[in-house]
Amino acid sequence: MPSRSRPTIITDARYGTTLSAESRERRYLWTMAFRVVTFLVALFSPLPWNVLLFLAAALLPAIAVLLGNARDNHLEPAMDPEPDAPARPALERGEVVHGDVVEPDAMRQDVGVRPEAAR
Repeated sequence: MPSRSRPTIITDARYGTTLSAESRERRYLWTMAFRVVTFLVALFSPLPWNVLLFLAAALLPAIAVLLGNARDNHLEPAMDPEPDAPARPALERGEVVHGDVVEPDAMRQDVGVRPEAAR
């Protein structure tokens, strides 16, 4: 299966749902892998520690589900522009066109069409 490259994010917008789901899925898998390691270490630990490790291994699935379902709604900090980047020129002021607004009903009357006939 070909590996997909991650898109470059160039805005302050939130991550898309695909990127968010991939991140949450990866967080869930890491938490469950840590649970397996905790369980295996508990098998070979002495008595006071193995009880704590078994308890942690029992609670980690619930924590993994909570972390897996938690959506990241925070925005990433905006990157500062490069210090040696050239300054962008400002937009010039446009020309202002002065005039009056002509209502559509007034235009019909000017042409000689009755409003009832135009409908």
